[in-house]
Amino acid sequence: MMSPNHVSEDRGPPQSASFRHTPLQIIHVIGNFMRIWSIYSMYHYLSQTGASVFLFMFSCLVPSSILFLAFQKPWKGRPLSNAQVVPSVINGGITALYFILWVKGLKSCGPVRAILAEYSGAVLGVLSAALYGRKSHLWRKVGGLIAIMASFYFLAQGWAMASYSPFSFKDSIDSEVQTENVLGVKEMVVPIIAGILSALRRVIARRVSLKNQLKRRLHAITTASATCFLFPIAMWDTILGSTSASSIVLPFSAWPYLNTILFGIILIFYVDSIAEERLHMVFSSPRHLMVAGGCIIVLEIAYKMDFSLPGFMICTTILGFGIYEATSLDRYKKDALHTRNISEGSLDDQIQMPSLPT
Repeated sequence: MMSPNHVSEDRGPPQSASFRHTPLQIIHVIGNFMRIWSIYSMYHYLSQTGASVFLFMFSCLVPSSILFLAFQKPWKGRPLSNAQVVPSVINGGITALYFILWVKGLKSCGPVRAILAEYSGAVLGVLSAALYGRKSHLWRKVGGLIAIMASFYFLAQGWAMASYSPFSFKDSIDSEVQTENVLGVKEMVVPIIAGILSALRRVIARRVSLKNQLKRRLHAITTASATCFLFPIAMWDTILGSTSASSIVLPFSAWPYLNTILFGIILIFYVDSIAEERLHMVFSSPRHLMVAGGCIIVLEIAYKMDFSLPGFMICTTILGFGIYEATSLDRYKKDALHTRNISEGSLDDQIQMPSLPT
């Protein structure tokens, strides 16, 4: 006859659950690597040619929106309500503003600081705690916010660059290494605001669409709306000709455009959707930052950038700690719910499984 201990052991989760997520984790790493690679390609193209930021992003958003509309076909299937379409259109304006500010920040601050500034959206967690969270956890979120701001200050001071890092022991920098300048706090404001807008557009998309398929259909509308918002700005910039006076005339290269369209806009959306739905990994999370940090290290070395590994590790560690504390509200709720489910489950086992007769 079966014993109670044997029944409770069969109720445990299978150990092979983590192995099922391994292919998805590999896809997530590869997708983020390709996206960050497209950022480095974009940075070198914009810095060498002095091309217009508005025209470059508009040229990338037009084919991206066409491909999203062709893939998702938002006009087919269940009709979308105005309560879903109108916020998606407004989200398109936020997305267009995010792209403009972030690419400008990329051009002026460099890839490392621009990529890490995207995680400034974690400050929305502090705002949510102040409005809806427990006051006992507010001080931890404020501490996380201070850590995030400190990491951005150290990045602006050049801690991630071998030329200015206090942890770099090189007497001279190789002539082939591409150096960057030390920035002030004001220069970091633009990519930080772009990171907050990026988090805001993700929150709006998550609130409007409850189902995964609906989220993809609405994202096609958002991308098309962002293209429409960016069209008059790009045309006005083209008419005025706001290219840099010190720009170098180089042959047209389609690779930065294709790289940004395929990997920087289209592929990364599906990869982040898979990570959020299947791996429960949101963008502003320490795990996502760890993946991005590894990709940055590889590409900084491959492109022979002015890079200090110890300074970069210190900045990302402080940033990861700040993100962990600033986004801790949902984690507290999940831990409390998990503890409650365990206690209820053990109580059910005691009630439903009396001692069996011998």
